[in-house]
Amino acid sequence: MQSIEGKVAWVTGAGTGIGRAGAVALAEAGAKVILSGRRVPQLEDVAGRIADAGGVVEVEPLDIADVEAVGAVAAGIVERHGRMDILVNSAGLNMPNRRWRDITDESWSTIIDVNLNGAFNVSHAAVKVMRAQRDGLIINVSSMASQRVGGVSGIAYTAAKTALNTMNESINHENCHLGIRACALCPGEVATEILKLRPEPPSAEEQARMVQEEDVGETILFIAQMPPHVCLNEIHITPTWNRSYIGASDRVIPRDD
Repeated sequence: MQSIEGKVAWVTGAGTGIGRAGAVALAEAGAKVILSGRRVPQLEDVAGRIADAGGVVEVEPLDIADVEAVGAVAAGIVERHGRMDILVNSAGLNMPNRRWRDITDESWSTIIDVNLNGAFNVSHAAVKVMRAQRDGLIINVSSMASQRVGGVSGIAYTAAKTALNTMNESINHENCHLGIRACALCPGEVATEILKLRPEPPSAEEQARMVQEEDVGETILFIAQMPPHVCLNEIHITPTWNRSYIGASDRVIPRDD
């Protein structure tokens, strides 16, 4: 395992959930962390937590669907720090109305714009920097929805995450000879705020059995600490009490008459 002391890490979706947990874990291990997301108060809360623990942190508000803004933030990071060692691409969203019978054109476009196009925007900006420096790690936070079609995640989210995994592996395919590594991190159910947007949010008891955001944060740190000659192309992390195996009621799609 390598030290990440002093490494420059850009984390999107850093105000909540997996992005927050990843940022905290990387900062605790000594990385300089740049926090991006749309909601400034949440970013500042995370930054305060990191700073209070003695970490080095900056806040860069960002909508990853805005390609020009993404480029400006990436350029600013390089201007201030001279490099970008790690990208954790965790920004994402979903909508309550997510199945064929109730999804809207607007919801489809929003989910794809953030979860796929936005992920491309940030990865593309990072790849440009990492190709020039001949080194870098990208962690694209995907989902187990990329592995199978189901009734929980919805069609747009599932389509976006499936495509994200393909995009992620294409980074390795084209850039591995330049020292660039990309990992598609595919969590199953994680107890984060996004669960509130489900048509039937899981109970507190069910969420306690899920993977916790800190578990995924530690996984992000593990990936970051692997030596540069190792590429973890894809990682799955799911609850032992796996509701997709056991058969939770909200995973059954109601059939219309």
